[in-house]
Amino acid sequence: MRTARDVVVIGAGVIGASVAYELSKLGRQVTTVEKLTDVGAGSTSASSAVIRFHYSTFEGVAASWEAKFGWERWGDYLEAPSNELLARFHKTGCLILDGSTDRERTCALFDRVGVPWEAWDAKTIQRRIPGLNPAKHGPPVAVNDPAFWVGSDSDLTGYFTPDGGFVDDPQLAARNLIAAAKRRGCDVRLGEEVVEILQSGGRVSGVRLAGGDTVMAPVVINVTGPYSAKINALAGVLGDFGVRTRPLRQEVHSLTAPKDYGVGPLGPVIMDGDLGTYFRSHFQKQIIVGGTEPECDPMDWVEDPNTYNINPTQRVWEAQVYRLARRIPSLPVPRRPRGVGALYDVADDWIPIYDKTSLRGFYVAIGTSGNQFKNAPVVGYFMAALISACEAGHDHDADPVVATGRHTTHSIGLGHYSRLRQIHSESNFNVMG
Repeated sequence: MRTARDVVVIGAGVIGASVAYELSKLGRQVTTVEKLTDVGAGSTSASSAVIRFHYSTFEGVAASWEAKFGWERWGDYLEAPSNELLARFHKTGCLILDGSTDRERTCALFDRVGVPWEAWDAKTIQRRIPGLNPAKHGPPVAVNDPAFWVGSDSDLTGYFTPDGGFVDDPQLAARNLIAAAKRRGCDVRLGEEVVEILQSGGRVSGVRLAGGDTVMAPVVINVTGPYSAKINALAGVLGDFGVRTRPLRQEVHSLTAPKDYGVGPLGPVIMDGDLGTYFRSHFQKQIIVGGTEPECDPMDWVEDPNTYNINPTQRVWEAQVYRLARRIPSLPVPRRPRGVGALYDVADDWIPIYDKTSLRGFYVAIGTSGNQFKNAPVVGYFMAALISACEAGHDHDADPVVATGRHTTHSIGLGHYSRLRQIHSESNFNVMG
């Protein structure tokens, strides 16, 4: 079967769903194609869904702060009916401990963008988050290194952003976006794999699916997460990329919080670069913990995103949970891992690529895993602005498109996310949720 549309979005994770929604709002006929059988069932479903603002660049801080307003007004942004079940943003605040970022640089960016923050000393940390030990242990070392167990004779300070927090159901957020796109006429094809990027005269012309169907469209957008490099290879567009993406296996674990930890049912998100973890409270007094890619931990790069271990491993569980137990000494440590393994789509500098490509009409929103869930309310808007300009003849490579925040009115240069860039040296080269 052959169908004709204005746009094909490949991928129905939270970022692909955002792109589909924003383009549908512009009146374009959009088809979203997803190889999995459900929306948001890949990397999105395993996201820690942290909402935080401490990035190392103006664009990173400005985009995440702009997105915060979308999460606060999620139903309005989606134009959702009153009876629709929606994902919820829980504003718990976020504490960034020493060793997590370049504090002076980050807080200067906060002041420039307008992100409220507070400086906390060790006594404030202990008072505001009972059970959290602010002892300094870093820089991180492997848990089998004897130095890991050495005591501390000094304490950490940190800074706190009261507007941080988390979204309670990341997959539901993706479903909400797709539902909003469908209300605008978007067609969604689940369980369908793209096996060919169709081209004609130096321009993309559509996609061919594994079952033999074709969807013809003058605009195709690769938003396939860990599969992004494979789709780019199908399109033959990698020749001029200054940065590339590849899949990285990650783990996140869940534990029961001790009774003496925190105040109330949901404590703040904690970014702990001193020990190499990030963690947040969840419901029923649970804690979700992940790693921040410290140099002492090996990276688990994956050659084939179709074959990887989805189960937690003893090695990563020990690294994350033992580090968490140093920060929360009363933490009950279970004997067996309880968590999930999933894939990130990682760019060389851990900054996403939102861009056109050398194939006219073929665009990418890739390298997003781990650090861009929080930006779902703005990434679709960025891509819609970029695509609209380029399809009208604008040369984005020579004169990068600038997006203006709907809520903050900040000007965010999309050249920051260019495929042509050299590696951003100011990047933190990690995720932190």
